[in-house]
Amino acid sequence: MNILAIDTAASLCAACVYDAGAGAEKGRAVLDLGKGHAEHIMAVIGEVLEKASLSYAAIDAIAVSIGPGSFTGVRVGVSAARGLALALKISAVGVTTLEAIAAETREAFPGRPVLCAIGRADSLAMMQFDAAGQCVGGPRLASPDDLVQIAKEHASVLAGDAAERVSQMAAGGFDIGPRATTADIRFYARIAAERPATGEKPKPLYLRPPDARPQTVFALPLNGR
Repeated sequence: MNILAIDTAASLCAACVYDAGAGAEKGRAVLDLGKGHAEHIMAVIGEVLEKASLSYAAIDAIAVSIGPGSFTGVRVGVSAARGLALALKISAVGVTTLEAIAAETREAFPGRPVLCAIGRADSLAMMQFDAAGQCVGGPRLASPDDLVQIAKEHASVLAGDAAERVSQMAAGGFDIGPRATTADIRFYARIAAERPATGEKPKPLYLRPPDARPQTVFALPLNGR
């Protein structure tokens, strides 16, 4: 089973083809863009298929990062995944950035609870996993103080770009996994490979409203009103 994984939720525009049966990657392409994912995502996917020596028809399912992450980036990835799934008549599976980061962390720290947190604001996006890898909290927003308490109570391995901040607030002493806003692309594919197809379309996961707001101060009245 060939799974095409797509991640545009953070600064990376990444894709890979993963052979679920063999548990191996067939090809990958990763660009660190920051912005402009929409202009590059299809070229990145095309490059991955070329490296894997596969056509679109050989793809059996699509995995896509649904966030939390960049408001625009998440929408680009989800739209691409849903469009390809519709055209190819295959399933698309949404995977959160937090669970993908946690899965990458468990590879380095097997059998350990993981607390994943990303963000730079006073409220951080978090997900908590027990030693068996089951989600026991989140995805939700939490204050750094709350995360310090959770980490201490469960002796968690910390992961995500807020991991260092939480560890410092807790006076250190924690093992730390990937300090990033997203995981290596293969973990999105691996998680999707373990999930049964439900037919449900992936949707963006937003834990906070977008920064952009419609302007009302300079709105002009309609003619005749």
